[in-house]
Amino acid sequence: MLAEKVETAPANAGTPHAAFFRQSGWLMVANIAGGMLAWAVHFLNKKIPDAEYSNFGTLLMVTACVPVLPLQMVFAQQSALALATNRERQLAGMVRLTLLWLSILWAVAALGVLLFQGAIISRWQLSAAGLWVTLLTVLVTLWWPMFTGLLQGRQDFFWMGWSLIFGGVGRIVIAVVLVLGFASGATGMMLGAMIGIGLMAGIACWRTRDLWAVRSEPFDAKASLGQVVPLMLGFGACQFLFTSDTIFAKAFFSGDAMKPYVAAGTLSRALLWLVLPMAAVMFPKLVHSSVKSEKTNLMGIVVLGTGVLAVCGMLGLWVVGPWVVKLVYKSGDVGETMRLIPWYAGAMVPLALANVLVNDLLARSHFRVVPAMVVLAVAYGFTLPFMLNHFPGRLEVALQTLGAFNLLLLAVCSWFAFLSSKSEIRVRSPEF
Repeated sequence: MLAEKVETAPANAGTPHAAFFRQSGWLMVANIAGGMLAWAVHFLNKKIPDAEYSNFGTLLMVTACVPVLPLQMVFAQQSALALATNRERQLAGMVRLTLLWLSILWAVAALGVLLFQGAIISRWQLSAAGLWVTLLTVLVTLWWPMFTGLLQGRQDFFWMGWSLIFGGVGRIVIAVVLVLGFASGATGMMLGAMIGIGLMAGIACWRTRDLWAVRSEPFDAKASLGQVVPLMLGFGACQFLFTSDTIFAKAFFSGDAMKPYVAAGTLSRALLWLVLPMAAVMFPKLVHSSVKSEKTNLMGIVVLGTGVLAVCGMLGLWVVGPWVVKLVYKSGDVGETMRLIPWYAGAMVPLALANVLVNDLLARSHFRVVPAMVVLAVAYGFTLPFMLNHFPGRLEVALQTLGAFNLLLLAVCSWFAFLSSKSEIRVRSPEF
């Protein structure tokens, strides 16, 4: 059976805004519920040493640096495109080939980790068991966004939301059992993360089996690469800015010093639970509209909604942050965590807005922004360790650097969005 066309959104074509708000509202609820369940794992910090908790935060950020967002958006774009142009069998071939190569690349990387295991454990102050559980989590994390992207591209947001919720349940249950029952510390918490991500991947895999398990047909690899590479690079730059600061900071600070940083990052990144669903729902709709040459004003709605929710979330976190930190962490962590939260939460707001613009530009295949984004991400990768080395002992420097580069990203994306709109106006203008 080929793709279920009824789920690819045309059914609500008469009321696109109502469908958008219903779908993004459900995905927002699911994102918050799944995120809260995943976040509940951090309550276990009271049951393990501070150094173990900072190790968990660092290992979690290793999995966060897997190109989840680029992979998901690539397959969201490719599945939306395939469904709009009746090329489902070519999509199946692409999915299976990508799954094979991702598994091979993971095996090569795992061999490299095995060869340098001693140096990695010493540098990051980790356990061997935690490192290898993290590697297995990375493998599952590579598979998960492919199938979630297929769900997103076909606009099956109902099961996309439920996969997030079930994944959160699996994560907290396994982590609680292992930490409280077997005193497994960071390793047990990472095993819970692996099971949770595996549940999300399994649900998405089952729901999209009619897209990837059908008989495949050859696809135009060159044309596909012309779409895939810019998407990977563009969304990869966003994800790098979103996740890499903890790993850089870990190399300059001890486990105990990193605990407030990990806590502030966990709470501040939660702001994106509120706003990312709108961009996730918008993306396949824009791909479909672009292929069909249909007009839509979704982008303006999403930018406004994202800005309002992000700013309100940031202000709310500043107000209730001390209570939340004291509830989840130890009372002695409140002061240092709250000192970092304004910087961290403030850095997330321009990133959230830039993410909307990136989704809009790349959904419509306006790839001129990608080289600038890559240059910005590379510059950040060099600047952040330089700043941490130049200002030793000051964790807030990492967040000030992150905030500055997120503002630059927003400025770059805004400029290219402006150029894109001018170009489209010229194309639509009649010639005399």
